[in-house]
Amino acid sequence: MFKVPRNFKLLEELEKGEKGLGAESCSYGLSDPDDMTLTHWNATILGPPNSTHENRIYSLTIECGPTYPDTPPLVKFISKINLPCVDQSCGRVKPDNFPILRNWKRSYSMEILLLELRKEMASSLNRKLSQPEEGETF
Repeated sequence: MFKVPRNFKLLEELEKGEKGLGAESCSYGLSDPDDMTLTHWNATILGPPNSTHENRIYSLTIECGPTYPDTPPLVKFISKINLPCVDQSCGRVKPDNFPILRNWKRSYSMEILLLELRKEMASSLNRKLSQPEEGETF
């Protein structure tokens, strides 16, 4: 079976992110447009409605290492958020506590990852968790 090379996969994700062809509730793009390695990304998630996250915009960083997409990216919230899958000392999404990272598949993408984080915010277990003041960062 043919494997799409890392850079081709990331260029496809970049094009989708830059053109806004994905979900309206999240966005992503390179943190430095000159990053030829396509490693460092910025992302945002709009808080889901009917939750303590409603009307909030959460900022994140995503690092796609040299083995991406075979291994999951490192994901870190910049905006403070209270979720069981997020390390409260630094904002890193803990792979062991977040199924999509724990069970990562090559076919997944940054968009899928961001949508899963948004679903986690809206889940019945997390939708009412008290949150830090808006604007606080890790």
